[in-house]
Order: sequence, then C-alpha cells, then structure tokens
Amino acid sequence: MFKGSLPALVTPFSNGQVDVDALKKLVNWHVDQGSHGLVPVGTTGESPTLTHAEHDLVVETVVNEAAGRIPVIAGAGSNNTAETVRLVQAAKKAGADAALVVTPYYNKPTQRGLIAHFTAAADCGLPIFIYNIPPRSVVDMTPDTMAELAKHDMIIGVKDATADLSRVPAQRMRCGADFIQLSGEDATALGYNAHGGQGCISVTANIAPQLIAQFQETTLAGDYAKALTQLDRLMPLHEAVFAEPGLVGAKYGMSLLGMCSEEVRSPLTGLTDATKEKIRAAMVHAGLLN
Repeated sequence: MFKGSLPALVTPFSNGQVDVDALKKLVNWHVDQGSHGLVPVGTTGESPTLTHAEHDLVVETVVNEAAGRIPVIAGAGSNNTAETVRLVQAAKKAGADAALVVTPYYNKPTQRGLIAHFTAAADCGLPIFIYNIPPRSVVDMTPDTMAELAKHDMIIGVKDATADLSRVPAQRMRCGADFIQLSGEDATALGYNAHGGQGCISVTANIAPQLIAQFQETTLAGDYAKALTQLDRLMPLHEAVFAEPGLVGAKYGMSLLGMCSEEVRSPLTGLTDATKEKIRAAMVHAGLLN
C-alpha cells in the first residue's frame, strides 16, 4: 500500500487562509498524474504555522477527496507527546491510512524517550511511520531503537531523511524486510531504493508528480539504467527547489503550472529572483514547461 512516489503535499493558501478548493484540485491532480499516495501536513505542508483546526481541516479534506483512490499518510508530529497523540487520534478519526510522526525536535530526548514517545503514538491504533530527520530535529533515532519500536504492530515504517544510504540495509537487517523504508531525500531516492527502500516522500513530486511516479516505478522494477535517464531530467529540479526552503520552491513551481499560489506563511518568505529563474529553467529541462 505504501510505496513509490508519495508527495509531501503543500498546503495552498489564499489571502492568508487555507485554500480548500485548491487543495482538492491538488489531490485530484496527483491521482490523475499517478502519484502512489499523499502526505499532507508535514513540514512541506507548513504544519508548524497551521492552527490545530487548520491541520485537521487539511487532513479531512485530503482524505475525503482522495476517497480511497490512493493512501493518505497524515502528518501528526510534535515535540509534545500529548499533542502528538491528539494529532494521531484526529488523523485516525478523519480516516487517514497512517500517520507520519517526527522525532521530537528541540527537546533532544534520549533513545529511551523516543521509544516512549512513539509507543504512545502507536497505541492510538493507527499505523505509524517514524520520521527520522536529524538535521531538523537534532536527535537521531538509531537502527537499534527503530528495531525495538518495529516490534509494535502499529509501527510499520520510516521516512528516512538522514541522507545516509547505509541506514537502509542496517534498518532492514534489524527491523525485517516487511518494515517499510521510504526516503525523505529527493536527490538520493534512486540509491535509497537500490539499497532496499520502497519509495520516497517527495517534495519535488509537488511539481513533477507524473515524472517522479514513473521514476519510482522504474527503480522499484530494478531498471536502474532507465532510472538514471529519468534522474538526469529531475536532478536540476531537485537542486533548484532546494536552493531555498524546499516547500517555497515547490509552491513557486506549482504556481507556474497554475496549480496554486506561491503564498507561504512567515517566517518563510518568497523566493529570490535568482532562485525563481533556476526553478523555471529546471522545469523547462524536465519537460514541464515550454
């Protein structure tokens, strides 16, 4: 159920408010373009600046619009365990297929603290993906800790944003072949799957959903020669989107396609003209714009 290209969905805004109509449009576009799932209200969905009511609205809207056509992994992370539990419970009530729970940022818990935090989330009864992203959370879940958590029936996989490809076989050996490993790094997604991963929670897939879905299918079929030619089209776009915060780049690229506005919430700001030109040129290179 959870594999391939799973866009880390942006949250479209209009005049400071969540643009529900644009969000519904995005869901249907991703279904039509072949995305294999959706991940709303993660970091790319600007969850840090959404109210709880907005967070719940986005999850409910995406689940209802997807209508079972593709799975939905709802962002439900916080550095507060009680708040995480509330978000997971809300995602479960909305009908999400799973929740994405980030390692608690800023608090810097021990590995024992991570086990307690994720166990509390998993006890809600909704399948959980661990989101391990040390550059943002300043805490790294070890493969041994992940293996301990994988014993819980509801902890089914990881979004791995360590950028360390050796983690994939290390986690596979400890957690088992059924433990779902999804990359959180667009630029290394080919290598991640070659090491045993099953897909990518992708930022760039907001702009190029069809191409990245095809790329993921190629890698999962083991045709790495063909995947390299697809990556040649995508790599300039990966680099351009992440020249500044990735979600800002993604929204700008989507605005060029008429999918949503480029509006973001403070403390994020719009892109520089130089980055905009890089993204536009990369989209031309990828065949997304004339």
